[in-house]
Amino acid sequence: MDAVQRHRSMYKGTTPPWKETYRKRCVERLKNSRSRLLEKFRQMGEDSGGSKRSLLVQEVMEEEWSALQSSNQSLPSLWNGSGIRDVYAAQQEYDELSAFEEIQQELIAQELLILEEYNNSMRYEEQYINSVLEGMEASGQIICPVCHANNLTVNSHFTSCPCGLYVNTIGRNVTAEVLQNLLEQRMTEHMEDCLHNPSFSMAFNTDGSPNLMISCKVCDYLSVVL
Repeated sequence: MDAVQRHRSMYKGTTPPWKETYRKRCVERLKNSRSRLLEKFRQMGEDSGGSKRSLLVQEVMEEEWSALQSSNQSLPSLWNGSGIRDVYAAQQEYDELSAFEEIQQELIAQELLILEEYNNSMRYEEQYINSVLEGMEASGQIICPVCHANNLTVNSHFTSCPCGLYVNTIGRNVTAEVLQNLLEQRMTEHMEDCLHNPSFSMAFNTDGSPNLMISCKVCDYLSVVL
């Protein structure tokens, strides 16, 4: 049995003391870097769909390890230009390479989940916009974003739906085309930072006038559509 094997055998199954702290910090940084991840994903274009490599995991692990190491000088330097250093050099007292690989796999799974949610949301947005366009082509009206069942009545005085949606639009020059653009703009604005589907509802100003609102419980996004 060589030195590396003896070293592994001696510390096999031992958990490095920094593992859980480092894992939590990496997961949190990855979640907080969602916008950066999605930007990388969008920049890859069509190639991103077939890519099997992670887009941000190594960067996140390197950044968090450097931050952790700055507060604990006893931690080894595990990263070089091409990734984790030599197995024996990295292990020291614990099986650190194994811990790194476990954390890396968890982060890759988290990254794939974020991208899957993003793709699902993109499909939802595309389906909604297509339904809006189909509704306009068929009847010159827009499908209600609140109930998704009825066509909106849009004229120079008000925008309404049998489900209860009603917004006074006197003097605002609101047309079906204008409302469609407003809905698309708000959906796109929300999608830039959040992967979850928003909802539409009625809300009232301090003066009691109603507005059509778009909101998201996950990211706390809130904006007036009309």
